[in-house]
Amino acid sequence: MKTTEGVLQTGKAQAAQDYVNRVYETVKERNPNEEEFHQTISEIFDSLTPVFAAYPDYMKYNILERLTEPERFITFRVPWVDDDGYVHVNRGFRVQFNSALGPHKGGLRFHPSVNSSIIKFLGFEQIFKNSLTGQPIGGGKGGSDFDPKGKSDVEIMRFCQSFMTELYRYIGSDTDVPAGDIGVGAREIGYLFGQYKRIRGTVEPGVLTGKGLKYGGSLTRKEATGYGTIYFVQEMLKDKGLDFSGRTITVSGSGNVSIYAMEKAAELGATIVACSDSNGFIYDEQGIDIDTVKTLKETGNERIHSYTNMHPHAQYVDGCNGIWSIPCDIALPCATQNEIDEATAKTLVANGVKVIGEGANMPSTLEAINVFLDNDILFAPAKAANAGGVAVSSLEMAQNSGKLSWSFDEVDTKLQDIMTTIYQNCKQAAKDYGHEDNLADGANIAGFIRVADTMLEQGII
Repeated sequence: MKTTEGVLQTGKAQAAQDYVNRVYETVKERNPNEEEFHQTISEIFDSLTPVFAAYPDYMKYNILERLTEPERFITFRVPWVDDDGYVHVNRGFRVQFNSALGPHKGGLRFHPSVNSSIIKFLGFEQIFKNSLTGQPIGGGKGGSDFDPKGKSDVEIMRFCQSFMTELYRYIGSDTDVPAGDIGVGAREIGYLFGQYKRIRGTVEPGVLTGKGLKYGGSLTRKEATGYGTIYFVQEMLKDKGLDFSGRTITVSGSGNVSIYAMEKAAELGATIVACSDSNGFIYDEQGIDIDTVKTLKETGNERIHSYTNMHPHAQYVDGCNGIWSIPCDIALPCATQNEIDEATAKTLVANGVKVIGEGANMPSTLEAINVFLDNDILFAPAKAANAGGVAVSSLEMAQNSGKLSWSFDEVDTKLQDIMTTIYQNCKQAAKDYGHEDNLADGANIAGFIRVADTMLEQGII
């Protein structure tokens, strides 16, 4: 027989589940055909039912539905002229999801895949990621379906100037602070910042992060997301009496996140055996020469297959997804969303992977995550492990506000402290709500509670 307390607890759990289900259906109805957005909503909602059962005020004040509806979603036309004088039109986006904790903060992505669903998924994830850092920043995201690949510097400048001519109306150091993401690096940030300054007639360094060091950028920003991923995984390993020494690692991608994750992991004693770009991957059982990858990608902007010209013993394979067929101890998906599906996850497990550290945004599908958790794989979820970039962006904002410039070691030390704290908070939240060792649930819960409590304190706005 159930005790009265047991019946009450069952009733609370059912009420919480009913609430979560209702809001999820509402979100799908309001945002039809937006699969990536639905996916991230589902992944986060599944973690939060015990939180609503324990604290019914979150349901009473409808925190979940308020969180899933952006404060504003901006779409705009971006016309620009190519080097042949032909006029192109792209679409620009900015979602300002939640400012309970501070100014909206999140990157700009320039990639052909960008659409409203991608922007909403990234922006919603950003709320929780930013919350986990402990910094005073809210969630936002933006971008365009413009593809910088194959464009001249002048074409990219014209596009960025046109993009900022519309975006400037909605951003500011105390309102919304964009940064870089896929397709938006130091070059693009420079052009965007220059146009903002030109239009506003004032120098406002804190309006963008990821800037060049000469005009308000922060040391360690380029390395931050990759280093942060490794710092988080390091804490996870340490908790199990393990470390990076002697481990073999595969890393998808070869941009900043991937390069600096490889660099830091190698410093800690690991051997990187494979990395990729959008065309294919390289496998070097002797260990990837990271300086060569840096030269190819940061200096020459070349494709990864050129690595074999300097290291002929290495193998190049067409098709980037094949990288996950290579046996490894640790896999770091650092390229893009949904690059690891259920079948790929099963291949990784069959080949002996012990750890997954997500350096990209949502690189594993829900089915893949379940495969990892069901097989006791140590899993570092993106919104926690990937938070180093935005953490240092917030530190850049602090330096801009105080007109300061901190050393590389100062920023790196602060980054390590932030990532350690994120890990401990995720671990504790998972334990507190009955999901011990499930850091994916722990990250969702810890990120949510900080935002939700702040929303309650600020009233119905």
